[in-house]
Amino acid sequence: MNIAIVGYATEGKISAQYFAGLGHNITICDKNAEIEIPETYARQCGDAYLNDLDRFELIVRTAGMRPDVILDKNPGVKSKMTTAVNEFMANTPTHNVIGVTGTKGKGTTSTLITKMLEARGSTVWLGGNIGRSPLEFINQIKPDDWVVLELSSFQLYDLQHSPHIAVCVMIVPEHLDWHGSFDSYVQAKTQLFQHQTSQDIAIYCGGNDKSEQIATTSPGKKIPYFQAPGAFINGASEIEIDGSIICKTSELKLIGKHNWQNACAAVTAVWQAGLRDVGPIKSVLTNFAGLPHRLELVREAKGVRFYNDSFAATPDAAIAALDAIPGKKVMIVGGFDRGLPLAHFAQALKDHADSTQVLMIGDSAGRLERECVAIGFEQAVVSQARTMEAIVDKALYMGGEGASVVLSPGFASFDMFKNFEDRGNQFKEVVMNI
Repeated sequence: MNIAIVGYATEGKISAQYFAGLGHNITICDKNAEIEIPETYARQCGDAYLNDLDRFELIVRTAGMRPDVILDKNPGVKSKMTTAVNEFMANTPTHNVIGVTGTKGKGTTSTLITKMLEARGSTVWLGGNIGRSPLEFINQIKPDDWVVLELSSFQLYDLQHSPHIAVCVMIVPEHLDWHGSFDSYVQAKTQLFQHQTSQDIAIYCGGNDKSEQIATTSPGKKIPYFQAPGAFINGASEIEIDGSIICKTSELKLIGKHNWQNACAAVTAVWQAGLRDVGPIKSVLTNFAGLPHRLELVREAKGVRFYNDSFAATPDAAIAALDAIPGKKVMIVGGFDRGLPLAHFAQALKDHADSTQVLMIGDSAGRLERECVAIGFEQAVVSQARTMEAIVDKALYMGGEGASVVLSPGFASFDMFKNFEDRGNQFKEVVMNI
């Protein structure tokens, strides 16, 4: 079969290897005319990379490319298009698949689920948006293994298969520049649930209307978390499920009340996966301190604690950090502006004005400042700095001894940095050199 791999970054490379390993003829289609491609693959790169794709029997799009971009040039190829996640879900050798989506917390929740199942003694494969294409390990999976997939709206946009256990964490507006509307973003998330059967399980964030709306598209058993019968926080500030006490919230290594939700989501998922032993669940919750770039304590220097929360690319994620870090602090906010609503972000900054100074950076600084001024919050400092060293120096000067400096931008990174990892790593490098 002649197969086109559209987009040859990390996911595209794995897809090419997978299909080539099955004996198919591979053509790499990428906008970058200079991209390096193995000689065993044909190439169609540069401005014409999407031309005449109807000549292929299968078209594998990378997750970040909207299908309609391909269809605009090739109107008749919709039935030929697939993705790495679709291919995996159609051919995985195990029924034990847990898919996790949502806006805030899906990476942390996926990792907690993985570690809990591993603590039970299961073999678990973690992939998807968290960094590994599942096609990378599909041939190593045994029927009794578990697979945990963190899935973005890009990966779910045209998903045709659903996992046995689907989890939707909190939903707020994001990626509106890609989807065009919040409704389209929500619709993409429903694909994780719509193809389930009555024997499957749909878990959603209790109290979050959009999360519940998404899960209701499943014909399977629906279970909320953060409220019974899923895991919830009882009156004694303990995580409880099905009459069992897992641990106290004060014992969690993860910082912030938003992580109570992630912990409850993970506990609810593994409970449905048959893990009813409190021991391994509690061990993970009381020892796992979080993923890189998520409220990561970098160090303390000159009496100041520095937190790297570069992954916070939405206002709601930055608000969670604002609530999570106690005491006097300087919030470094701003970045690439994707047009998300900012009024609630401005209000949250104003509500914390007694303890929080705000340093605004990046292309979004002007719009965010105007939102703040409109509600009477005029204390924010707007910086024109374009290097992380200058940004950290200013924040350190503003905060002084006893404060925390928190990089929690609330915006994407693409105005000044390659991605959120680059932004966070530059922050950590500057902080470690103080």
